[in-house]
Amino acid sequence: MPERVVMKPLNTSGTLHTMEETSREAVATAVQRVAGMLQRSDQLDKVEQYRRREARKKASVEARLKAAIQSQLDGVRTGLTQLHSALLDVKDIQSSLADVNKDWRQSINTIENLKDVKDAVVQHSQLAAAVENLKNIFSVPEIVTETRQLIEQGELLQAHRKLMELECSRDDLMYEQYRMDSKNTSDMNLISIYFEDVQGLSDELAKQLWMVLQRAMGTVRRDPTMLVSVVRIIEREEKIDRRMVDRKKQTAFIPPGRPRRWKDKMFEVLEGTVSTRIEGTQAVTKEADKMWLVRLLEITRKYILDDLIVVKNLMVQCFPPHYDTFNRFFRLYHNAVSNRVKELAAEDLESNEIVSLLTWVLNTYKSVEMMGHPELRSECDINQLEALLPKEVVNELLSKYVQTFTSNITGWLRKALETDKKDWKKETEPEADQDGYYQTTLPAIVFQMFEQNLQVAAQIDGDFKEQVLKLCLRQMNSFLIRYREEAVTYKEEHLRDRQLPQCYVQYMIAIINNCQTFKESINSLKRKYSQSSEPTESDAAIERTLSEVAKEGCQFLLDEVFLDLEHHLNELLTRKWLTGSHAVDTICVTVEDYFNDFNKIKKPFNQKMTSEALRRVVMEYIKAVMQKRITFKNADERKDGAERMIKEADQFKFLFRKLAAGEDTDRLCGAITAIAEVFKLTDPTLLFLEVTTLVSKYPDIREEHIQALLAVRGDASREMRQMIIGTLSENKVSSSAVSQPIFKDITVPTITMTTMTSMATAKLLK
Repeated sequence: MPERVVMKPLNTSGTLHTMEETSREAVATAVQRVAGMLQRSDQLDKVEQYRRREARKKASVEARLKAAIQSQLDGVRTGLTQLHSALLDVKDIQSSLADVNKDWRQSINTIENLKDVKDAVVQHSQLAAAVENLKNIFSVPEIVTETRQLIEQGELLQAHRKLMELECSRDDLMYEQYRMDSKNTSDMNLISIYFEDVQGLSDELAKQLWMVLQRAMGTVRRDPTMLVSVVRIIEREEKIDRRMVDRKKQTAFIPPGRPRRWKDKMFEVLEGTVSTRIEGTQAVTKEADKMWLVRLLEITRKYILDDLIVVKNLMVQCFPPHYDTFNRFFRLYHNAVSNRVKELAAEDLESNEIVSLLTWVLNTYKSVEMMGHPELRSECDINQLEALLPKEVVNELLSKYVQTFTSNITGWLRKALETDKKDWKKETEPEADQDGYYQTTLPAIVFQMFEQNLQVAAQIDGDFKEQVLKLCLRQMNSFLIRYREEAVTYKEEHLRDRQLPQCYVQYMIAIINNCQTFKESINSLKRKYSQSSEPTESDAAIERTLSEVAKEGCQFLLDEVFLDLEHHLNELLTRKWLTGSHAVDTICVTVEDYFNDFNKIKKPFNQKMTSEALRRVVMEYIKAVMQKRITFKNADERKDGAERMIKEADQFKFLFRKLAAGEDTDRLCGAITAIAEVFKLTDPTLLFLEVTTLVSKYPDIREEHIQALLAVRGDASREMRQMIIGTLSENKVSSSAVSQPIFKDITVPTITMTTMTSMATAKLLK
């Protein structure tokens, strides 16, 4: 029953109070308005005009107010009418529901009485289905035979159509039997036995489908319609699977063998086909061909590229668009290749095989020669591909390569040095470069090895290239240390028998030149393969070792020169020398002859060597003076000796200027001349001034040197020597500022008691 509407009484007292307040406010407002209009006396004439204007406004407001109230009243009236109609409708519906409830209660007994009719309807539908399939049931053996023949003939679409007819008959019979009595397994088994050949036909057809898919690459080129037929059959089976699964949700019945999921099986077969194709690319074994991996990778590259182009141009057209065929095959090939290279990486690979594999994985795979080919680029994004090998596997291979490379390069360098050492003992001079400088093949061999390995490393990765370069430089430093040791051994063996080897000087020159070649080659490698120009500790060590090897080589050669000059140097400042000796002539000829060979030394070593030769000649000459081999007996001997010294200093100066010994030639040779001037002086009273002049020119000269000079001069008294030494000691000039000291390394032999006894005995015997 509808609820009764109860009207609440209005609060009249409150309403009247509100109206009174509103009236008072209106009067107050009007008073203010009139007061505003009548502020001046001339405005009283317009009172009538103001009254008419206010009357018009009042009429206008009242009209609008009446219209608004009328509109509100119309709305209320309409609402009340609709509420009344709704109330009537609700009463009608309530009456109808009561009638329906009454009829439903009366029909319950009638529905229970119709159960027999319902069972008859179900039986009738089953019999109708049996009659409908009766023809197919009797023709099952004939259809099975026809289907098997169609499968053998390759008519797969027609064979599948026949198979679908057989399965439809079987499934309908089983479904009706299931509806009648789901627990009656004997009738179900009877139907299954009668249609048992159908499952065999299904298996035979599936076998043919998988065979076609396994040969998909060849089939799509030769007969794409066959592949299309296979895909259509699989699509049909997918629809049947979905229909049967949906029916199972409603009836709990599903035919035997369903769902078949042939679509999933198709992708499994294709994946297996791709894997088999990748694994079958190895044509030769590791034992039969050293280049087996290179051949394997190249065949794999060619097969994959050809297959993916076929997929893009032909196979995509044989599959429905929603299969995303190209990307699916792209991923299949990528996964198959990834598995294959992981297997290869796990094998015991040699260093060159590691390089080949990593170069192919890191560079070739995504290049335009393979996955990044222009024909494939439009269909896929190679940047989305995962790495073929995990980072840790790549690092493990790189580490293995570095270990192998380190071991190999150590052996290569040792072998190269042994070969070079054999050349040092040859009786023929070493080869010369285009500028005529002696050299051996060692630098070329060493840096050819480095260059080859760096080129290989550059193919793999920029960071790995830097790593190999640093490794090469470390190995180079160790090698140069051994090179230095072998050069020292070479010199020591030569000193045991200076006749052997015959070309000792020439090969020592080649060793020195090799140092410069090594330096230039290292800088060339760094410019070519290093991204950093900052020097490293290894660079400094190599630079230091090369400088030491070259410096020692130059020293060995000068030692060779002065071994030949030793006899002639011992003649200097002796009685034989004073009476007429050709020692200095021989020294100059010998030095010049040696330096004809030393011209084959590269810069800057040849310049340094010439300067050092001059320095050593001058020092040996001054040593001869300081050893007091002669004491001049009179002024004539002093004069002859001094003039001879000045002449020989000029000979040295002429020779070493010719050899381009440098700016110190005059200064070094001038030391001999300055000493000669001390000997040449005839007035002993001026000896102090001459010695002072000598000391001012060569501040590194010491007291013992002055004493030795005065002793050789032979006419300086003991008091004069003491006076000169004492005065010089008081006014000693610091020698620390001398850049190229001469006297610093010249020692003056001291006369021991044994020496004095020997000299006295010799004098008595004489």
